[in-house]
Amino acid sequence: MGDIALPRRLFLWSMALIYMSAFVSLYMQIPGLYGNEGLLPARKQLRYSGDRSLWAQFQSSPTLLWLSPKLGLSTHTSVELLCLVGAALSLAATLLEPLRDSLVFFVLWLLYLSLYQVGQVFLYFQWDNLLLETGFLCVLVAPLCLVRGAPRGERQHDRVTFWLLRWLLFRLMFASGVVKLTSRCPTWWGLTALTYHYETQCIPTSLAWFAHQLPVWWQKLSVVGTFVIEIPVPFLFFSPLRRLRLGAFYLQLLLQVLIILSGNYNFFNLLTLALCLSLLDDQHVNFWLRKPQTTNGAGWWTFTFHQFNQLLKTVTIPCIWVGLLSLFWEMVSSMFRCACVEGFFKRFLSTLQWMVFGAAAVAMFSISLVPFTYLEQDSAGRLWPGVRQAHQAVDRLQLVNSYGLFRRMTGVGGRPEVVIEGSQDRVTWTEIDFMYKPGNASTPPPLVTPHQPRLDWQMWFAALGPHTQAPWFTSLVYRLLQGHSDVVELLQADASRYPFHAQPPAFVRAHLYKYWFTEPKEDGCRWWRRVYVEEFYPTVYLGDPFLENMLYQHGLKDKASPRRPSNATVPRAVQWLRSQVKGQSAPALIWSLMAGSAVLCLCLTRTPPPRPARPGAARQGGSNGTGQEATPGAETPPEEGGKSEEEEEEEEGEVYKVKPEESEDEDKNDPGDEEQEEEEDEEEVCKVKPEESEDEDKNDPGDEEQAEEEEEEEDERADVPRQTDASGMRKRK
Repeated sequence: MGDIALPRRLFLWSMALIYMSAFVSLYMQIPGLYGNEGLLPARKQLRYSGDRSLWAQFQSSPTLLWLSPKLGLSTHTSVELLCLVGAALSLAATLLEPLRDSLVFFVLWLLYLSLYQVGQVFLYFQWDNLLLETGFLCVLVAPLCLVRGAPRGERQHDRVTFWLLRWLLFRLMFASGVVKLTSRCPTWWGLTALTYHYETQCIPTSLAWFAHQLPVWWQKLSVVGTFVIEIPVPFLFFSPLRRLRLGAFYLQLLLQVLIILSGNYNFFNLLTLALCLSLLDDQHVNFWLRKPQTTNGAGWWTFTFHQFNQLLKTVTIPCIWVGLLSLFWEMVSSMFRCACVEGFFKRFLSTLQWMVFGAAAVAMFSISLVPFTYLEQDSAGRLWPGVRQAHQAVDRLQLVNSYGLFRRMTGVGGRPEVVIEGSQDRVTWTEIDFMYKPGNASTPPPLVTPHQPRLDWQMWFAALGPHTQAPWFTSLVYRLLQGHSDVVELLQADASRYPFHAQPPAFVRAHLYKYWFTEPKEDGCRWWRRVYVEEFYPTVYLGDPFLENMLYQHGLKDKASPRRPSNATVPRAVQWLRSQVKGQSAPALIWSLMAGSAVLCLCLTRTPPPRPARPGAARQGGSNGTGQEATPGAETPPEEGGKSEEEEEEEEGEVYKVKPEESEDEDKNDPGDEEQEEEEDEEEVCKVKPEESEDEDKNDPGDEEQAEEEEEEEDERADVPRQTDASGMRKRK
């Protein structure tokens, strides 16, 4: 594999951008989700106890929120503060390359881990786990320069740590393909999954409607292509042939772009694309940048689940060996690179770094085998017990995780959707629409990537079962009856679009519907058609016995202890910032930050550094007397009969510039050079050489009278400095 300096820099920049979108997206939803009067208050996840040390509390739940009482902050304020610090730090890392440092990425990982510990069901998504695992790998991949001030070039062990990203990408894609078949879902085995997927996914885009209209044979072919990209192609990640790795990269790129266009999966696909950068090298990135690179059916064969299971048992252990051999090769090649470093001290330091980061890579690879072998239980039992014990010891830190997307295709008989209704008199009911999830049949599906509306996502999961499986739904109904603005903002950022913004509803209920995309021949103004199924949540009101019982049953009834408004600087600053973004669109805010960061990075990258001035270079703004900019480092030969650059500087000590109003051809002779001018006038007429510029004319002996007139004028204007060319010599007419 070629050099990886450019892919590594691009990966770290992408991770800073993804961190920023994740923190900003979560920050916009904190009051409604985790505030003191939110759906699942964060304070309930932390039981502060004076008899336990801070370290013991951190071991039970690794989060920085344990420091809140010592800082005089409430849990809600601390959660917002962590989000703001993470967003600001990741934005700074996006703009400034020196901040894409190992220490900075460790802080970002710790901040997101702290939020994850109190996020409960709204943060328990696979992409949150993937962000934490990838974020920890950034700590190993990024350079450590803020502390020791080392050069930011490629290090000898970077190939080893960068390989861990490739191994994570393999685990993600291979598991995503395998679980589709191990689940025995008939739609995946029958190649009909995509005929349901586009309309049953959580938050589809408008393009999903068009993709749903494609013929069945194309949908089946797309399923086959998905299986090929997710199961056999990932083995090419470890191929020693560069072209095979690049082919695998573009296949993964195709799949992720199609998913982004047809569905809103927040930052998950962007994170997968960032991992795909581990398949590239400097040569291919330079190819992107256009920079020159210096070479350094009925008749088909029947495939049953039993046969697939046997195949999986056969290939799981060899997959581990393939990964181990690939890691071994990267470590050996990095070791030889360390041995080639010049200087004993540098060679010793490089070897020491190789040993540390190599040990970390081996450790990460080893503990990742535990979730990887979840795919096949027999292989999991063959792992060394020490590996499972090590995995169990660090399980709370979310360093490695198991993955498997779209394990089973839901909504085969129609997309289940919960519709909440409110009323003031229990007779006239008004539907309460969400900003992103399907509700109104005439509202087109939105595009919100990379923002994740976490309540909308959980509403999709809640529709798959009874409301008792989603305790937070009772809290949502309770907050809507109370009319809390923080919760209402999760449904509609613009309060005027909420039907009960003037007065909270007196009664609330929820019904279950089945949704389908409309057909092209149907009414063009409607994107969805729906059918009523059943009651999802009964009609309740404040003080209703059923509602009170559900609140006590799920521990949602207790109120936050009254607190005085804090006058400290930090809480007031956090509250002021919250007031500034209140009512703003989260996707628009994230897109603005991402676009602004990208534009600023391009401007900073394309701005050429200032060139140091040479002692003998042009002294008049880079002009060489011809109206063209002088080339740095180019020497102008002295004119015939003139003095050299060194002689002029020694004699005069300073070169003067021509006044702006003087033209380039109006050269005035210095009174101090009259004798030299007379000698030059007596010389023969010299012909101009072809390569000389038009301004370098030679004096004609027939111009003596003109020269005398010029001398007289020069006496009158003795203060006018003479013009110089690019080499610092006086020009003559």
